Amino acid sequence: MHHLTPSLKKLYLVPKSFNMSVQIQRRLFTVSEYNKMAEAGILPERGVELINGEIINMSPIGIRHNAMVSKLNRFLVEQVGQNALVFPQCAFMASEFTQPEPDLALAKFRSDYYVNAMLRSTDLFLLIEVSDTTFNYDNKVKRDLYAAAGVSEYWVVDLNKQKVHTYWDSQEGSYQNSRVYKKGETLYAQHVDLTLQTDWLWTW
Repeated sequence: MHHLTPSLKKLYLVPKSFNMSVQIQRRLFTVSEYNKMAEAGILPERGVELINGEIINMSPIGIRHNAMVSKLNRFLVEQVGQNALVFPQCAFMASEFTQPEPDLALAKFRSDYYVNAMLRSTDLFLLIEVSDTTFNYDNKVKRDLYAAAGVSEYWVVDLNKQKVHTYWDSQEGSYQNSRVYKKGETLYAQHVDLTLQTDWLWTW
């Protein structure tokens, strides 16, 4: 996950006679509306994602983050072969109001490479977020979001503590199982034939 940039706030002068009981409602966007804005050029092609109806800005990817995503991307392609498709930083439809862009998505193989269909949770074996400055967000907000969407397995690669947090078997909006892998351990994916030696992750 990329680092989130804080939203800009505007200050307004409120007259004393203003009724403070009036509620200001936020405008939440659907995935359909969000994509129409992108197609019209209103939104940038990169650097934003739709989370719970809100358009979230993301800062540029850091060097360590980019290197780890590239390393994992190559590893996944070599490991799964023709059994799955690897999508780096690809959007998928998590709900009517949420279209995140995880760092890596491992999807069921399709000969058309999903050319006419957006990825959905039922298409996914695994999602991976690489965390540098966004660990708390990835390990809480994104975890709960992916569980609610029905993503079967989710990994958070913590660059700072050199650990991999894994979650699987989402039921009723939460993951039922989890494990943290440290250096020197072997990680086995739950729903696809994939084995990862964690020492390899931190060897450059």
